[in-house]
Amino acid sequence: MRKPRPLKSGDRIAVVAPASPFARDEFDRGVAELTRLGFEPIWDEAVFATEGGYLAGPADLRAQSFMKHWNDASVAALIAVRGGYGSVQLLPSLHPPALVAEPKLFIGYSDNTSVLSWLTCGCGITGLHGPMLERRLASGAAGYDERSFLALVSNGSGIELAPDGLDVLRPGRAQGPLFGGTIAQLVASLGTPFAFDPPEGCLLFLEDVSERPYRIDRMLTQLRLSGILARARALVFGEMRGCDEPGGALTAREVIARLTVGFPGPVLFGFPSGHTSGPCWTLPFGVDVRVESAPRPCVVIEEPAVA
Repeated sequence: MRKPRPLKSGDRIAVVAPASPFARDEFDRGVAELTRLGFEPIWDEAVFATEGGYLAGPADLRAQSFMKHWNDASVAALIAVRGGYGSVQLLPSLHPPALVAEPKLFIGYSDNTSVLSWLTCGCGITGLHGPMLERRLASGAAGYDERSFLALVSNGSGIELAPDGLDVLRPGRAQGPLFGGTIAQLVASLGTPFAFDPPEGCLLFLEDVSERPYRIDRMLTQLRLSGILARARALVFGEMRGCDEPGGALTAREVIARLTVGFPGPVLFGFPSGHTSGPCWTLPFGVDVRVESAPRPCVVIEEPAVA
């Protein structure tokens, strides 16, 4: 894996919109929070473009803006404004030789899993599954976990992440490189040139939002039939917010517990990264982490995502 350099106070972070458009007040508050953290947010006017009501401008414009910032030596990292839909449209226009030549941190989740998984699995560049501007940085402490964010953008390792509510579905201990993201985007990539393709011995972080239990079953079954689950030593699931049947008649936790019976490693449920009900924690992709179920369930960052 190629690692970007760590961020320090005063570094420039490019704000990009690979997916859907956003509210300007959310953008402004997110930019203000990045500034408060000591960084210098930059952007170009392309970030405010829209197309079709659900895209942040034409795909070629979004890709050009992304690559322009990536190729700018004065920019230390790129962060997405929001998810929604559309980041997969950038992938044919992202140039792996240029990406690999000057690796940078990319921070995002949700629909931006398409870009994040391609950077980590396809290009071998570490990345961060963490807060974006809209509803996260824009909301301050209510929207994101500042400790994990700052630690992981600035060379953090040996950090134990043990959020409240993390539940053990299967006990155990495992270590390996972490990959994953939003399940819908991961399974949608299969069968394409940009397929989610984590290595043997990986650990998987899997999360989603507002997907009914039978859809969770369908997507996990697809990951199993594709052989991806068999490569994993541990599974860490997100909160799966809004994924229960109304009234709790059937929950995502129950479905996941049933589908992971017999899994040979630890399975944790409820890690608050991505679509969370509270602050969004940051996880590194492409580097070694350790998952433990006892004495308390946790994810330990064994290797920094930056160098």
